[in-house]
Amino acid sequence: MMKRSKLVFAVCALVFIIAGGCKKEATAPASQAEPAATSAQADSSLSGKVVETMNSGGYTYVSLEKDGKRTWVAIPQTTVKVGQQVTCQPGMEMKDFTSKTLNRQFASIIFSGGLR
Repeated sequence: MMKRSKLVFAVCALVFIIAGGCKKEATAPASQAEPAATSAQADSSLSGKVVETMNSGGYTYVSLEKDGKRTWVAIPQTTVKVGQQVTCQPGMEMKDFTSKTLNRQFASIIFSGGLR
């Protein structure tokens, strides 16, 4: 009788482990699709000539100019120089962002993972 109880317990435990491992995550693909669309929009404007740069709070804030249009990009602190041509990784845009460390508000800024 004791052997049978142990066997039943082992089989049940195995079934629960297997069933738990087969669980499908339906939310993961949906959350991955949204940033990809946003990144594609931001990617086209994330290259250009550095016209202004400043470091603060672990970030480098870079104003890029391309085709007469300026775009602010925040990247992890990196050395860039005014006049340098750079391309940044895709990122997420934030509107009306206030940097507390710079005491400055940006109408639009893209937070990027860094330079390419």
